[in-house]
Amino acid sequence: MSGKSARGTPATEALTSAGITFALHSYTHHDDSRDFGAEAARELGVSDLRIFKTLVVDVGSGRPSLAVGIVPVATQLDLKAFAAIVGAKKAAMAKPADASRSSGYVVGGISPIAQKTQLPTVLDETAQLFDTIFVSAGVTSRRNSEKCMRLSATRHHDGVSNSIPCTFQTLPR
Repeated sequence: MSGKSARGTPATEALTSAGITFALHSYTHHDDSRDFGAEAARELGVSDLRIFKTLVVDVGSGRPSLAVGIVPVATQLDLKAFAAIVGAKKAAMAKPADASRSSGYVVGGISPIAQKTQLPTVLDETAQLFDTIFVSAGVTSRRNSEKCMRLSATRHHDGVSNSIPCTFQTLPR
């Protein structure tokens, strides 16, 4: 993942290569906004329960020491429950530099697709409530406009699970 090519982000290129249907929705990020998920929901006119954020989590010692949680932007990740799901004793949000280095994306624009390092990934089961969900298309530079991808939840799980292990789990709020 050396960054954004002329064709798209690593995530959009991976989905295209795999033949997985997605729609790209762009919006302009406002520098004064710090809640990227709420901003995406507002700018795209989509419920914040249907837009999912990708969080890189430090699960302590062991290999790998990081994992990925994907939850609606309207919710918080329950770190204690997440640790139990991935078989760790504890969990904490990863340091931004570690999250960026591991994923290859800028914090605030991390896509769950085509991360530089393949990590255990848990997708909140509420994704199954929707025909499609929105996730970040991946931001490799803050100079780019923000992009969200609309994915079919079923195709995402079935089509990408071969290259990105993904488990649907209930993640308590």
